[in-house]
Amino acid sequence: MNIGVFLSAADLGERYTVPAKEFGRLIGEGGHTLVWGGSESGLMKAVADSVQEAGGRLVGVSVTFLHHVARTNADEMVVARDLAERKAELLRRSDAIVIMVGGTGTLDEATEIMELKKHGLHAKPVVLLNTAGFYDGLELQLRRMESDGFLPVPLDELLYIADDGRDALAYLRSRLEERPAGPEPAVAVQAAELSEFGDEDEEDQR
Repeated sequence: MNIGVFLSAADLGERYTVPAKEFGRLIGEGGHTLVWGGSESGLMKAVADSVQEAGGRLVGVSVTFLHHVARTNADEMVVARDLAERKAELLRRSDAIVIMVGGTGTLDEATEIMELKKHGLHAKPVVLLNTAGFYDGLELQLRRMESDGFLPVPLDELLYIADDGRDALAYLRSRLEERPAGPEPAVAVQAAELSEFGDEDEEDQR
């Protein structure tokens, strides 16, 4: 399974790094591929290190203004022209999406992934990984949107909220096993002009 992960590249304490490393280990031990923003810093690095150490593959999608801090030993690294193109490429390369803890950039990615799914532009399972209750407030807001009629589809059809990485992976496996075979809906985005990259290092305080 190619698991797309959106998360911060900030340097954080053990409250967030320990669960991030555990999730990375589970991805690697399961023989999965991490598709992520390619950063060699903070939580992005912590997850990628754990995936790689556990035998998983790394596919990074960096962006031109951050490619100088992209990971140098990923199995594959591409560089998008801008953040919009990067998000589209991360989604395109992923079978499923996990949104981990992060800042405004991660929140932007999370809402776009949900919006595209709401409009039927992708049908990939999406997990909000609620480490240490980080997304309790966001869940409350999303539930309010749902109850007050702002969401045209049930929230539970847009994403699954998991407390830990093991729960997240179990959900993704079950959803992908249930999903009928066939082509994925095409996301209406401009085709990305992406370049192969592999000899420099990313820092993305998202």
